[in-house]
Amino acid sequence: MALQGPIPVSFHQVFPHGCFIVGEVEQVKDFDASSKGRTVYAKDKNTGELVWQVAVMDADPTVKAGQKTVSVKILSPVQPVVPAALPGLPFVPVEFDGMTATAYVAQNTGRLAWSIRATTMRAPRTAAAPAKAPAGKDVAA
Repeated sequence: MALQGPIPVSFHQVFPHGCFIVGEVEQVKDFDASSKGRTVYAKDKNTGELVWQVAVMDADPTVKAGQKTVSVKILSPVQPVVPAALPGLPFVPVEFDGMTATAYVAQNTGRLAWSIRATTMRAPRTAAAPAKAPAGKDVAA
Protein backbone atom coordinates (compact mmCIF):
# COMPACT_ATOMS: atom_id res chain seq x y z
CA MET A 1 0.00 0.00 0.00
CA ALA A 2 1.38 3.41 -0.97
CA LEU A 3 -0.03 5.23 2.10
CA GLN A 4 2.36 4.79 4.99
CA GLY A 5 3.07 7.17 7.84
CA PRO A 6 1.67 10.68 8.11
CA ILE A 7 -0.64 11.81 5.31
CA PRO A 8 -0.06 15.39 4.07
CA VAL A 9 -3.22 17.50 4.44
CA SER A 10 -4.02 21.17 4.01
CA PHE A 11 -5.32 23.38 6.80
CA HIS A 12 -8.61 23.87 4.94
CA GLN A 13 -9.13 20.11 4.61
CA VAL A 14 -8.88 19.68 8.38
CA PHE A 15 -10.56 22.94 9.45
CA PRO A 16 -12.71 24.20 6.54
CA HIS A 17 -14.40 26.74 8.84
CA GLY A 18 -11.18 27.72 10.61
CA CYS A 19 -10.15 27.15 14.21
CA PHE A 20 -9.34 29.08 17.38
CA ILE A 21 -6.69 28.60 20.05
CA VAL A 22 -8.26 27.63 23.38
CA GLY A 23 -5.17 26.56 25.33
CA GLU A 24 -1.53 27.29 25.93
CA VAL A 25 1.32 26.08 23.73
CA GLU A 26 2.99 23.34 25.76
CA GLN A 27 6.01 21.18 25.18
CA VAL A 28 5.08 17.49 24.90
CA LYS A 29 6.67 15.17 27.46
CA ASP A 30 8.13 11.82 26.44
CA PHE A 31 6.56 9.71 29.16
CA ASP A 32 8.48 6.56 28.15
CA ALA A 33 11.90 8.25 28.43
CA SER A 34 11.09 10.35 31.51
CA SER A 35 11.65 9.08 35.02
CA LYS A 36 10.82 10.31 38.50
CA GLY A 37 12.54 13.66 38.91
CA ARG A 38 13.80 13.74 35.29
CA THR A 39 11.57 15.06 32.51
CA VAL A 40 12.44 14.26 28.91
CA TYR A 41 10.65 16.13 26.15
CA ALA A 42 9.40 14.45 22.98
CA LYS A 43 11.17 14.82 19.66
CA ASP A 44 9.77 13.87 16.27
CA LYS A 45 11.18 10.51 15.15
CA ASN A 46 11.75 11.67 11.56
CA THR A 47 12.99 15.25 11.94
CA GLY A 48 14.39 15.34 15.49
CA GLU A 49 12.43 18.58 16.11
CA LEU A 50 10.88 19.23 19.52
CA VAL A 51 7.14 18.53 19.73
CA TRP A 52 4.76 21.20 21.07
CA GLN A 53 0.98 21.02 21.33
CA VAL A 54 -1.88 23.48 21.46
CA ALA A 55 -5.60 22.91 21.95
CA VAL A 56 -7.79 24.41 19.24
CA MET A 57 -11.55 24.62 18.79
CA ASP A 58 -12.93 23.69 15.37
CA ALA A 59 -15.22 26.48 14.11
CA ASP A 60 -17.37 24.04 12.09
CA PRO A 61 -20.92 24.47 13.46
CA THR A 62 -21.83 20.87 12.54
CA VAL A 63 -19.12 19.25 14.69
CA LYS A 64 -20.45 17.65 17.89
CA ALA A 65 -19.61 19.49 21.12
CA GLY A 66 -17.45 16.62 22.41
CA GLN A 67 -15.34 16.68 19.24
CA LYS A 68 -14.89 20.46 18.88
CA THR A 69 -11.58 20.68 20.74
CA VAL A 70 -8.55 18.91 19.30
CA SER A 71 -4.84 19.02 19.98
CA VAL A 72 -2.49 20.03 17.18
CA LYS A 73 1.16 19.07 17.60
CA ILE A 74 3.72 21.47 16.17
CA LEU A 75 7.28 20.43 15.27
CA SER A 76 9.65 23.28 16.06
CA PRO A 77 13.09 23.82 17.65
CA VAL A 78 11.61 26.68 19.73
CA GLN A 79 8.21 27.31 21.31
CA PRO A 80 5.75 28.51 18.67
CA VAL A 81 4.30 31.98 19.26
CA VAL A 82 0.53 32.43 19.40
CA PRO A 83 -0.71 35.02 16.86
CA ALA A 84 -1.95 38.36 18.18
CA ALA A 85 -5.54 38.47 19.42
CA LEU A 86 -8.07 40.27 17.24
CA PRO A 87 -10.26 42.97 18.80
CA GLY A 88 -13.78 41.81 19.60
CA LEU A 89 -13.03 38.07 19.43
CA PRO A 90 -12.97 35.93 22.59
CA PHE A 91 -10.51 33.44 21.03
CA VAL A 92 -7.44 33.81 18.81
CA PRO A 93 -7.96 32.54 15.24
CA VAL A 94 -5.06 30.48 13.93
CA GLU A 95 -3.93 28.55 10.85
CA PHE A 96 -1.29 25.86 10.49
CA ASP A 97 1.10 25.04 7.66
CA GLY A 98 2.89 21.79 6.85
CA MET A 99 0.05 19.70 8.25
CA THR A 100 -0.12 15.91 8.37
CA ALA A 101 -2.70 13.48 9.72
CA THR A 102 -1.93 10.04 11.13
CA ALA A 103 -4.73 7.58 11.84
CA TYR A 104 -4.71 5.45 15.00
CA VAL A 105 -7.17 3.51 17.14
CA ALA A 106 -8.00 5.40 20.37
CA GLN A 107 -7.41 3.09 23.33
CA ASN A 108 -10.23 4.54 25.44
CA THR A 109 -12.93 4.18 22.74
CA GLY A 110 -11.58 1.64 20.26
CA ARG A 111 -12.51 4.08 17.48
CA LEU A 112 -10.49 5.57 14.66
CA ALA A 113 -8.83 8.85 15.69
CA TRP A 114 -6.39 11.24 14.05
CA SER A 115 -3.12 12.74 15.23
CA ILE A 116 -2.72 16.17 13.63
CA ARG A 117 0.75 17.69 13.23
CA ALA A 118 2.01 20.91 11.70
CA THR A 119 5.33 22.65 11.12
CA THR A 120 4.18 26.24 11.73
CA MET A 121 1.37 28.18 13.38
CA ARG A 122 0.34 31.63 12.16
CA ALA A 123 -2.43 34.22 12.01
CA PRO A 124 -5.04 33.52 9.32
CA ARG A 125 -4.47 35.12 5.96
CA THR A 126 -6.96 37.80 5.04
CA ALA A 127 -9.41 37.21 2.21
CA ALA A 128 -8.23 38.11 -1.25
CA ALA A 129 -9.12 41.57 -2.53
CA PRO A 130 -12.12 41.63 -4.90
CA ALA A 131 -11.32 41.58 -8.59
CA LYS A 132 -11.21 44.97 -10.29
CA ALA A 133 -13.69 45.79 -13.03
CA PRO A 134 -12.32 46.49 -16.53
CA ALA A 135 -11.64 50.15 -17.29
CA GLY A 136 -14.80 52.16 -17.92
CA LYS A 137 -17.07 49.64 -16.22
CA ASP A 138 -18.83 50.29 -12.93
CA VAL A 139 -19.03 47.59 -10.30
CA ALA A 140 -22.41 47.26 -8.59
CA ALA A 141 -22.24 47.96 -4.87
